[in-house]
Amino acid sequence: MLNTAIRITGSFIAAVLAAYILGAIFISQGNIASIIAMEFDVTLAQRFGAAIHDVTHMTDIYLPIIAISYLIAMPIAALVIKYVPNLRLIGYVLAGAAGLLAIHLIMKMVLGFSGIAPTRTFIGLLAQAIAGGAGGYLFHRLSMKRTVTD
Repeated sequence: MLNTAIRITGSFIAAVLAAYILGAIFISQGNIASIIAMEFDVTLAQRFGAAIHDVTHMTDIYLPIIAISYLIAMPIAALVIKYVPNLRLIGYVLAGAAGLLAIHLIMKMVLGFSGIAPTRTFIGLLAQAIAGGAGGYLFHRLSMKRTVTD
């Protein structure tokens, strides 16, 4: 029982961090795409610098929001998966993607605008859903019960 709780908790933390890192990188690259669209030159070093800056500086707002979305999405997925266990992979991937997509759509509905510029486009929203799905996939992989084979 304790091993299961540790496995699930560790898997959850890893999934949230993966979704956060990918999501922050996608946000920084979406912002850079807007800068390039204004015909400014952006070097590869500037792209890396922007990505590192966003990953290290969005932890106080974006990381907790992702964690909350996963705290809602993953248990719902687990409940559904309990009845259709053969859909475990797709269930967690979709839950992660829906969780991150919901963050941005709810913020838009509540605030009246998208606080994160790249999510104002379909591609930006899709990128966030991909980041969420990647976190969901990681949760699926890490949270599986291990079987011992001889």
